[in-house]
Amino acid sequence: MQTLKKILQSIDYQLVSGNLDQNIDAIEFDSRKARNGSMFVAFKGTNTDGHQYIGKAIELGSQVIVGEVVPTNLPEGITFIQVQNSAKALGQMAANFYDNPSQKLKVVGITGTNGKTTNVTVLYKLFCALGYRVGLLSTVENRIHETVIPSNLTTPDAVTIQALMAEMVKQGCTHCFMEASSHAIVQERIAGINFAGAVFTNITHDHLDFHQTFDNYIKAKKKLFDELPKTAFALVNIDDKRGAVMLQNCAAHTQKTFALRNPADFKGKIIENTIQGLFLEINQRQAWFRLIGDFNAYNLLSVFGVAYLLGESEEDVLTELSNLSSAPGRFEQVRSPQGITGIVDYAHTPDALKNVLETIEQLCAEGQQVITVVGCGGDRDKTKRPIMAKIAVEFSQQVILTSDNPRTEDPEAILADMVAGLSPSDKHKVKVIENRREAIKTAYSLAHAEDVILIAGKGHENYQEIQGVKYPFDDKEVLLEMFKQG
Repeated sequence: MQTLKKILQSIDYQLVSGNLDQNIDAIEFDSRKARNGSMFVAFKGTNTDGHQYIGKAIELGSQVIVGEVVPTNLPEGITFIQVQNSAKALGQMAANFYDNPSQKLKVVGITGTNGKTTNVTVLYKLFCALGYRVGLLSTVENRIHETVIPSNLTTPDAVTIQALMAEMVKQGCTHCFMEASSHAIVQERIAGINFAGAVFTNITHDHLDFHQTFDNYIKAKKKLFDELPKTAFALVNIDDKRGAVMLQNCAAHTQKTFALRNPADFKGKIIENTIQGLFLEINQRQAWFRLIGDFNAYNLLSVFGVAYLLGESEEDVLTELSNLSSAPGRFEQVRSPQGITGIVDYAHTPDALKNVLETIEQLCAEGQQVITVVGCGGDRDKTKRPIMAKIAVEFSQQVILTSDNPRTEDPEAILADMVAGLSPSDKHKVKVIENRREAIKTAYSLAHAEDVILIAGKGHENYQEIQGVKYPFDDKEVLLEMFKQG
C-alpha cells in the first residue's frame, strides 16, 4: 500500500477532481480487476481504448482514475488525475508504488531484432556463476535468483515489471538483465525503470505489422538509448550500420562498441567455428566457448562488454563464459542413434534464419544434407514470409514449409504467402505440409546418417497457437520422439 501523493511523485499531472490524501493498494489498467482501494489507469492500447472502461472500473470500486481524457459524466467523490501520456505515467507510478526497485538494482536492457534472449540468458548465467543473486526478464522465462516465473511476453507490462523487480530487491538480487522489445519501448512498458546500461544487438526486417515502416522500427529501438540517464552505459554493435545511430543524442556517460569486422572497444575474432563451439579472440585474449556460430560470437562479445562495463575482470568473465550454454531453443542440438543431427532454433525473421543456415552450412561436410522445416506466424508481418521461404531454399537441400503459430489466420493462406517467394526452379525441393508434426516426421524420413534437420521458428515454445487456443507442442520433444521410433 502507498499514499496517492507518493505514487504521483515526479509525475506531470493535473488534479481534475477529488483529493490526494488517500491510500492505494493496487494499480490496475484492466478494468475487470478494478476494486475498492485500487487505482485504475486508462490508456489507449493497440486494440482498445481504456477510457471506454472508466465507468466499469468505478462500478467495481476504484475511486481514483488516471487518464488522458476527462469523462463527461464523472461521478461525485471520484478522484480524477489527468496526464498527457497514461501509458508512460503508468510505468512511472508503478515504479513509485513499488518504491522504485530499479534504483536498487543494476538493470541492463537488451534490444535488437535478434540475440536478446541469448544475451540476457547468458548474462544471467554468467553473473550467477560470478557469485551474484540475479534477476532475469526474458521471452523464455522470468527468474528471481533461482525462482522461475513463466513468461508470456518478451517484455511484461509496466506494473508486472516493477512488481518483479521489487521482489528481486526483496530476495537480495543486485542485477537484473531484461529484454526490451520494440513493442514494449513504444508502449512505454519500460517507463519508470532506471537503467544502468543498454545494449543494441542488431536490427533487421521484423515487426513491420506493428511499426508500419522500417524507420519507425529503428526509432523504437533508439528510444531506449535516447532516454538513458547520464549515469548509464550504452553498448552497440558497430558492425550494424544502425549501431552508430543508436548513440546519436544518447546522454549515457559511457558509450562503447563491439564488433567482429570493424574497429571497436570490444573487438572479437573467430579463430575456429565448429559444431562443438567457438574459439574466439576477444580483446587479444583467446578462449573456447560452447556457443556455436558467427551470430553467437556477437552475443558473446556483447555479454563480455556488459560484464566489463559493470566492473567485472576480463579474466573472470572469460573463464566463466567458456563454461556456459545458450538459452533453450537457440541452436539447441539433439542427435539420433542413426547419427542425424537435429537443431531447434527460434529463428523467426529472415536475418535470423539466414544466420542459422549459414552457420550450419559452414559446419557441414561435403555430402551432408540440410533439411529445413519452417513456417511463419499468423497475425504478424506478412512481408517477411516469401523472404524466409526463399532463404530456406537457398541454404537447404530440402525444405518443408509448415504451420507455425497461425493464431487467427488461415494456415493455408500463410503458406501461400511463403510459396509466393519461390521461383519455379525452387519448388522441386520444397514440400508444403501444414501439420507441423507431420512436417517434422517427413523431414526425419528424408534424412540419412550425418544429415542435419533444422526446425526453425518456435524454439523454446511448448505450444502452437491456433484460433486463440494454445495447444501443447514442442519441436524438440516431437523430434526426439521421432528419433526414438527409429
